[in-house]
Amino acid sequence: MIAFTLAEVAQAVGGSMHDIPDPRVTVTGPVVIDSREVRPGALFAAFRGERVDGHDFAESALAAGAVAVLAARPVAGPSIVVDDVQAALGALARAVIERLGASVVALTGSAGKTSTKDLIAQLLEKIGPTVWPPGSFNNEIGLPLTALRADQDTRHLVLEMGARGIGHINYLTGLTPPRIGVVLNVGTAHIGEFGGREQIAQAKGELVEALPAAADGGIAVLNADDPLVRAMVSRTKARTVLFGESEDADVRAEDVRLDGSGRPVFTLRTPTGCAQVTLRLYGEHHVSNALAAAAVAGELGMPVSRIASALSEAGTLSRWRMEVVERPDGVTVVNDAYNANPDSMRAALRALVAMGEAARAKGGRTWAVLGEMAELGGESLAEHDAVGRLAVRLNVSKLVAVGGQAAAWLDMGAKNEGSWGEESVHVSDAETAIDLLRSEVRPGDVVLVKASRSVGLERVALALLDGAEGEGVE
Repeated sequence: MIAFTLAEVAQAVGGSMHDIPDPRVTVTGPVVIDSREVRPGALFAAFRGERVDGHDFAESALAAGAVAVLAARPVAGPSIVVDDVQAALGALARAVIERLGASVVALTGSAGKTSTKDLIAQLLEKIGPTVWPPGSFNNEIGLPLTALRADQDTRHLVLEMGARGIGHINYLTGLTPPRIGVVLNVGTAHIGEFGGREQIAQAKGELVEALPAAADGGIAVLNADDPLVRAMVSRTKARTVLFGESEDADVRAEDVRLDGSGRPVFTLRTPTGCAQVTLRLYGEHHVSNALAAAAVAGELGMPVSRIASALSEAGTLSRWRMEVVERPDGVTVVNDAYNANPDSMRAALRALVAMGEAARAKGGRTWAVLGEMAELGGESLAEHDAVGRLAVRLNVSKLVAVGGQAAAWLDMGAKNEGSWGEESVHVSDAETAIDLLRSEVRPGDVVLVKASRSVGLERVALALLDGAEGEGVE
């Protein structure tokens, strides 16, 4: 974090200092919410959760080197007491952003946020010190914690913004105002909470509404291939840059194809030139993510040749998102179990089929081990049924639907679409799926594991690997 004295922290968050002998003491380390992550110079933010109360760990945090505790009540030791620790964390992030000389890039979308964030970060770090969130730190706590990692040397701050409803992104942009905003897509993730895609578009578009005007450097990077995103041009005062495969996109992909391993190859065309890109990521859906990253990097001064080179080198930095590992016996496990929605499920199935083409030629099979897509509300039956049917249409060899009612709908869709018998099976839990796969998977097979985070289906992928080391995270 940029160095703040405790007096400055208290002023920024509207808190009162307790048991602080010298208000000029400076926070030189990170701001953390886990006392185990404290190092000398840190500020420990004590959150009260459902199971544990951070205030109970204040003493150990101070003993580990924290200079003070950001707390909702006085603790035994230096503390800055506020009414609401979460709100104070956001206020401190805003104060840090106001001192930063960095370009703040924020992105949102129904699918692909974390993968695209990772790509943007890997491009921008080539041209200057860059801070970005680990995993999906995209809410009221994770976002400010990411911003507070920036220091005086940071040139680029990349932030991911999720939305649970109307007004959420507006709140997040108030904490960390971006200069560049990226909207990837408007899909059906969380449709049960929002009520429809138009409401999702309304929420996602709050990002472009928060951008500075074009005259002040604001840039909205929008997906030209998604009509609901393209329409956001009218909602922003920022300059707009379109990306996609549409002919009028400013940054676009041409001659897109998949190589023998299911990795995209395409020509990147920008206003300043074109170059060839071969991604290390699996699945054609990553082309759009790469174009969004290329658009951001280009706006921040990166030459197209260097963008193409960096995209071709980039991998996945976040766990359980199309992690591809080949076991010593030739079985390939694709762990995409971090989360799932109808759009990402369809993309993953298509990637599985592309990856399995070479395997099929040698007698290998494609396995889709799928679980519930959560938060779909009244659309849940139709969406799970549709994914099951798609597995048949794509000629996936085997479907294993894991879990309760939603998994039964996946299985039902597959069997109704293709009159499948043994090709699709519904099992009640991960352990049963593991036993089934261990007995039936054979060398050359490709196994995709995907479900919403709440299902915990990564257990299946990890059990199949069971210590095997292969290609590793891509």
